[in-house]
Amino acid sequence: MKRHTVTLIALVVAIVAVTVVTLVVVAVRRRPVRSDTSVTTPAASGSQVFGRKIKARLYYVSMDGTRLTGVDREVSYSEGSTALAQQIVNAQLAPVPAGLVSAIPLGTTLRALYLNEKGDVFVDLSKEVSTAHPGGSQNELLTIYAIVDALTANLPAVKSVQLLVDGKQVDTLAGHVDLRKPFQKNLAIIEP
Repeated sequence: MKRHTVTLIALVVAIVAVTVVTLVVVAVRRRPVRSDTSVTTPAASGSQVFGRKIKARLYYVSMDGTRLTGVDREVSYSEGSTALAQQIVNAQLAPVPAGLVSAIPLGTTLRALYLNEKGDVFVDLSKEVSTAHPGGSQNELLTIYAIVDALTANLPAVKSVQLLVDGKQVDTLAGHVDLRKPFQKNLAIIEP
């Protein structure tokens, strides 16, 4: 009897969680577009100020492979926090200069990005972030925090980052780190 009750409770919790995630995704996609809190895609960044660049701190795998190291790079400037967040993520996903190693699997692209008034960013990445991931809990942490710390370090308005894969909330990238909750800045993973 107890086992049946626990199973039933777990099933109800799972159904409620899936329903909430579905409602959030639908609400995000249907939300009216405003200047600073909009759903954007890489092809739709019409607010880019051509020729103007800013320095942004991006994160790559450290020499020992266990942490991230920050590197200042030029990023195209865009008006508004959402458009600038998109530029930062696209720069983080871009091919890396010689001597640096990306924590993000090759071929990963930004599908969409949404920033709400509370400072929560939803970053929707292509499936390659998961399907091409080498695996391992440390590698997953490096992938996650390369994006999270790039956004939180460069945009004070960003308080947390929720990663989505191919338009959906997923449990993990490669079986280790729980992606069902948003992430906040993690300075402990960055080498001094």
